[in-house]
Amino acid sequence: MNRFRFGLAVVLGSACALLFAGAASAASGVVGHVYVNDNTSGVNTIGGFDRHSDGSLTPMPGSPFVAGGVGSGSGLASQGSLQESSDGRYLLAVDAGSDQLSVLRIKSDGSLRRVGRPVSSNGANPVSIAVHGRLVYVANAGTSTRTGETNYSGFKLGRGGQLRPLVGSTVTLPDASQPGDVLFSPDGRKLVGTRVATSLIDSFSVDRDGRLSAAPGSPAPAQRVGPFGSQFRPTNAAQLYVTNAHDGANAGSISAFAVARDGALTTIGASPFPNNQTAPCWVEISHDGRYLFAVNTASGSISSYSIATRGSLTLLQNTPIKAAGTPEDARLSPDGRTLWVVDPTANAVSGFSVDRGSLTELPTSPTAAPAGATPAGIVVTNTSEREKRRGRERPD
Repeated sequence: MNRFRFGLAVVLGSACALLFAGAASAASGVVGHVYVNDNTSGVNTIGGFDRHSDGSLTPMPGSPFVAGGVGSGSGLASQGSLQESSDGRYLLAVDAGSDQLSVLRIKSDGSLRRVGRPVSSNGANPVSIAVHGRLVYVANAGTSTRTGETNYSGFKLGRGGQLRPLVGSTVTLPDASQPGDVLFSPDGRKLVGTRVATSLIDSFSVDRDGRLSAAPGSPAPAQRVGPFGSQFRPTNAAQLYVTNAHDGANAGSISAFAVARDGALTTIGASPFPNNQTAPCWVEISHDGRYLFAVNTASGSISSYSIATRGSLTLLQNTPIKAAGTPEDARLSPDGRTLWVVDPTANAVSGFSVDRGSLTELPTSPTAAPAGATPAGIVVTNTSEREKRRGRERPD
């Protein structure tokens, strides 16, 4: 009898432990989602993950979601290949292998549904997307075998998610310029792009009709070799930051520019600001505008800087990444507490808790991306924000 009771106690104890573990997992509820452009050869897909309160990621039911175009199957060497529409209803993705753009509807549960068919990017090898309101621009990086198809090209995003070319918006660039990033200022009045291969920075004023007017002195020479990722300070549209990726081993830096009302660029303080790392390519700035994070692809690390009121940078630390193959694009969560980084070589997504300018990799990091993916761009959402929008959405 005593042996029976002891055995029963062990079984009940084990069952309680499993129930407790399950309850703990359930308690770590879904607080949002992470999406990555898988850039898969063949049919391109978007990987979707539930983001839990403990920082862990789990694949969403139905993921990966078909985008419709064709990915390149290799690293895109760009920032912003996946973007969220301003109203939070859609994802916009580049399909670099088929020279197209895809739009996917974000449903109320976070799953994705393709909107119509992919549309032409109006160039070759699209790599980066910028969105402000209903205005969309794409950077087409071109290829070594095609001429005249390297450009920035504009579109209008309809309320139903349809992309339509903006006539007269295309700005043609010289072949082999290799644009790596295109983005709007927070107020949508400026648009900038980086030419990685020729070390130039394009700056434009955005006209009322959505077309572009080159700023005085544009394209401006970069301060170092290989201007790559770029980001406006969220709290000050007159300050722009650009990574310098190709200066060699342990010679990486970030440039800071003041942006005039006409879009002209002038350097800030002692810019560029070194980080003693190799190939800083991707950049993200905290929502309060106080800290800058740069992903160093060749060093497998993330540099943290503080940003002074007038825009100068001070290096705080360099944080190693566990699954450092070639870490690339980065995005902060909407609450600013977590930074997520994609890595096409490791085929993974890494997560870091953020405490002002300090980063700590999460215990559950990294998380594997879908099989066969070479993840590029990344978007991070909050469930609470999706709930707020539900009343404005049409039924799925």
